[in-house]
Amino acid sequence: MGAADVATELGRRIVLAARPVGEPKDGDFRQEAFALPAPGEGQFLLRTIYLSLDPYMRGRMSAGASYAAPVELGQPMTGRSVGQVLESRHPGYRAGDFVFADIGWQSHGLSDGKGARKLDPEAAPISTALGVLGMPGLTAYVGLLDLGQPKPGETVVVSAATGAVGSLVGQLAKLKGCRAVGIAGGPAKCDYAAKELGYDFCLDHRADDLAGRLAEACPNGIDVYFENVGGAVLEAVLPLMNTHGRIPVCGQIAGYNATQAPPGPDKLPLMMRLALFRRLTIRGFIISDHTARASDFYREVGGYLREGRVKFREDIVEGLENAPRAFQGLLRGANFGKLLVRVSPDPTRG
Repeated sequence: MGAADVATELGRRIVLAARPVGEPKDGDFRQEAFALPAPGEGQFLLRTIYLSLDPYMRGRMSAGASYAAPVELGQPMTGRSVGQVLESRHPGYRAGDFVFADIGWQSHGLSDGKGARKLDPEAAPISTALGVLGMPGLTAYVGLLDLGQPKPGETVVVSAATGAVGSLVGQLAKLKGCRAVGIAGGPAKCDYAAKELGYDFCLDHRADDLAGRLAEACPNGIDVYFENVGGAVLEAVLPLMNTHGRIPVCGQIAGYNATQAPPGPDKLPLMMRLALFRRLTIRGFIISDHTARASDFYREVGGYLREGRVKFREDIVEGLENAPRAFQGLLRGANFGKLLVRVSPDPTRG
């Protein structure tokens, strides 16, 4: 595509049309067309190939205080993507390069190179920069190894065990000599966790008596609980935590669409009493605080991936226009693997 073709092509974007109340609805999003911008000095224009959909985006849709600024109404939804450079006035990038960048829910976008990095399709599929070798993978790596600090022989329990983060947590736990117990939604996911990812057990949280089944799967208690979900899963885990247990808190997806406190008695006092008596370490973390670990992560997990010791699964939705529905499904646990939107053809795949 030449410069003249770029100048006449229209881009597409999904903007935040309204702030959701509870679960995001179709009307909270709006698709728009826009003229492709020309890159200025020190910029390059990307064509999006893959867009990553992640649970953190739900928080960015709300106006309340958080660790990052909310998306403004009428602006494109935030999101990381992998694309190909169409035009460049940046010395570090040239047309044809494959690049990871944060340009949001758009078919095209400008970047000045901040936070971007070039990708080598020969080293790994470019889509993995959004999953196992991207932010979810780094989250799993830091959360488990730095905060969970698992020791050989310990029991590690992982909620959302087949998701973009949880799937790597379980595999890393096994590579570090631990016993890994997953919790996932549905028999198919549990079967995949046990047979493909190597979990010792995987429990369906939709089946009856999760607490009882979890106790059977963890007869020696739980040393590390990697928290992605919250809600009933957290309630089942807490009584089984061992003294000096560690709980890295990555997410609480069960409550992201909540509009009020959950019904029933206040369980916080019991939780805090348990944390005191068993000397638990409960540590929330945001991966942007841990970017110094990125080089170690790429080296170690990239090596595991090349050696076939780490597996990954992608759930790819076709078309930018389908991103809102796919995101709604993500918050309900409908995806199976790392959720991506293929916005345009991937020339690295036949």
